[in-house]
Amino acid sequence: MKPLLTICCTTYNQEKYLRETLDGFLIQETTFPIEIIIHDDASTDNTVEIIKEYAAKDNRITTILQTENQYSQNIDP
Repeated sequence: MKPLLTICCTTYNQEKYLRETLDGFLIQETTFPIEIIIHDDASTDNTVEIIKEYAAKDNRITTILQTENQYSQNIDP
């Protein structure tokens, strides 16, 4: 089924808080399908590894993993 709700989460060096955040998203009980999009802006800590771990366990998670920090490039959306 197509998701009715999309949760968008942006990250950069959030390894200390990311597990709690993702667990909070995943524990929500709904009667409709959801998706979680996580966009990491080239973190230099273990944030990306945590994102990949969660995405491998739950097919509701979609990742966007930058290899170059977009914020430092002054790229406007």
